[in-house]
Amino acid sequence: MIAPLAKFIDWSVLQMAYAVVGLRHVPKPKWKLEEALEFLNGPDFIPAASDPARIEFDGPRHFKFPAPRPSKVEEINIVYGRLYRCAERWQERPVIILLDGSPSVGYHSAFPLLARRFNRAGFNVATLVPPYELKRRPRRPFEWDCLMFARSMAQNVAEIRALTGWLLDQGCPSVGLFGVSFGGWLAGLTACSDTRIASAVLTVPRVRMTFSHPVVWRRVREALQALRPAHEAMDTTRLNLILSTPVIPKENILLIEGIHDLFAERQPIEELWQKWKQPAIWRLPHGHISGLLEPGLTNRVLRWLAPRLNVPVFQTGQTTNT
Repeated sequence: MIAPLAKFIDWSVLQMAYAVVGLRHVPKPKWKLEEALEFLNGPDFIPAASDPARIEFDGPRHFKFPAPRPSKVEEINIVYGRLYRCAERWQERPVIILLDGSPSVGYHSAFPLLARRFNRAGFNVATLVPPYELKRRPRRPFEWDCLMFARSMAQNVAEIRALTGWLLDQGCPSVGLFGVSFGGWLAGLTACSDTRIASAVLTVPRVRMTFSHPVVWRRVREALQALRPAHEAMDTTRLNLILSTPVIPKENILLIEGIHDLFAERQPIEELWQKWKQPAIWRLPHGHISGLLEPGLTNRVLRWLAPRLNVPVFQTGQTTNT
């Protein structure tokens, strides 16, 4: 895709997103920054141990389990998800956990389409509803602060790890992660904390808290600028992927970068690539949104994943014309 069009699409979506969110100035005393830093730097952020999820199914695909990190917010204490099984002997097939940056879009639309393609290629697929999204959104109004964000990130990683444990206990030979945007950030954090992850694909990932999105709304720009010191402080912790170290082999990590991306900036991804000892990286000529429309990208990712998740290459080859 030509650069001006890719950037215009990203720019337009960004402005609409900030207009809907309506970010406003938050006084520093309400940041809860010190509590967040203490949590992020402590052992409770991502513990070494992780118990398998206690999965209950509601039908052939939909499942739920108690959140491994209970919260005072009742609605987020139950984790919801879907398991798209292969047609035959699904427990003998690897699983890819899809992680999206916009669950309200991906969970109900893009992911079911991707899951069918992945199933045909020999992969089971699992998806999760993140905390504070969709069915897990609190009924009462709430405001984000640094501590709440840090805890939600810890919850996300804990739930991915719990689901991974259950899948492996069912007999599935391997579990890989395929994260897009914010989901790529979560995939990276999980790959830095759990050796059971066989492979991780980080597609146009968020890498750290600080960013420099172009924003036309003056109130939003001022609010983001006021929060920058807090974001920079949180970037000194394990939340920043550049300061973290994967516990899986670099040969099993793939970074996908959009050259014209206005959401996930190139420089942090390049820094991550260097810090992680240069795993595979695809630098593609698209933006953040237009990358989702890249012809053949899904099949290319499947072919890359196949040998790392012990799926014969000929099976993914069957999907090239679908």
